[in-house]
Amino acid sequence: MPRQSSGSLRKILSVNDWRSYITLFSTNHGFTRLWLASVISQFGNWFNYIAIFVLLQQLTGSGNAISWFLIAKFLPTAVFAPAAGVIADRISRKTIMISCDLLRVGVVLCFLLVHRPEQVWMIYTLALIQESLWTFANPARRASIPLLCKTEELNLANALIGVTWSTMLAFGAALGGFTTARFGWETAIILDATTFLISALLLSGLKLPALKRGKKNKPSLLDYLGVNDLREGVEYVVCHRQVGALLLVKSGWALSGGILVMLTVFGEQVFAAGNGHGGNSGILYSARGIGATIGPLVAWRLFGESRHAMARAISASFFVASCAYLLFSQARTLAWAALFVCCGHMGGAVQWVFSTTLLQKQVDNRYQGRVFAAEMAFFTLCLSLSTYCTGMALEFGTNPRTVAMRLALLFLLPGLLWTIYRKTTSASFK
Repeated sequence: MPRQSSGSLRKILSVNDWRSYITLFSTNHGFTRLWLASVISQFGNWFNYIAIFVLLQQLTGSGNAISWFLIAKFLPTAVFAPAAGVIADRISRKTIMISCDLLRVGVVLCFLLVHRPEQVWMIYTLALIQESLWTFANPARRASIPLLCKTEELNLANALIGVTWSTMLAFGAALGGFTTARFGWETAIILDATTFLISALLLSGLKLPALKRGKKNKPSLLDYLGVNDLREGVEYVVCHRQVGALLLVKSGWALSGGILVMLTVFGEQVFAAGNGHGGNSGILYSARGIGATIGPLVAWRLFGESRHAMARAISASFFVASCAYLLFSQARTLAWAALFVCCGHMGGAVQWVFSTTLLQKQVDNRYQGRVFAAEMAFFTLCLSLSTYCTGMALEFGTNPRTVAMRLALLFLLPGLLWTIYRKTTSASFK
């Protein structure tokens, strides 16, 4: 893979210069292949979400059912992330990613077997399995990026990945909503399965550098079980407090993660009087993707690309999300609601992309699989709890607008805590 000098890269690669992306693609073919695989699988994944939302509405008509589906999607990461992180640091990350993609093809196609209300349990079970596979693939993918990119490329690579996720959300959700409404949820499921197959084929040609491992004595039973690796990862986080703080940034956002349930509730019930067919949910999720696309790019331009600047931007992102979702909770039309969702996820994407970038720069690659897995474990645990509480509030008859307003106010808590932490440890981010 062609490489430029460190100084040259610093001059060329800027997240706000479109020519930098062309440079990255033309010089780093390994990252380009990984990125393309991610683009395709993420695009199909949003087809899956909208299709299942519509299917659950048809079978149950309950917002609580959507909450349980999202919990089924979130919970496996909280349970399996420690093991996933250990595995990502022990065996071929390429093998992990390809295997998970191929297995997800079969799992996703099994959704086609669900047709009656008494089969709803299958949706939750399949969601658990599908997300369990993602739990093992995700730390392997994220920890592969620093192996493929130089330090000077990481800001740009993560900006691109963040924009890609957001763009696929925007187009995938919109097209998924249209496809589901026009051709049925089954078509959306088949397209999702196809994208996982294409992703696996792309990853089969990926060349990842070998992991650098420290010298070890003869493996013990605890080594084979991964216990020692897990303990080593915990000790690393404890000894590096800034890593621990960054690791919890996404969990702070997840405290209000039940807002994702409200996107579907507002789209299919509040603005569609309970007669939605996926179109309105697709619009709101698409608005979420558009905001997430714009957010990091705007923040990099306003705050700068240094570590200290990214830490400041994370603080602002929580307050932006809170204000936007307060307005969303009171929106009277779908158009205004979509605008506020867009603004809210501008903030959400900033804390996601910037915390990931700071962790990749801060953490030794030998530990990144475990650190990213732990990060997602905390994130999904908080997200599951928030989603459960949101679903219960709706089940007990709380007005959806009131639920959304409370979730919006909750964004202020992690925003204040991060701001206090950043100001008391500002020197460590320079």
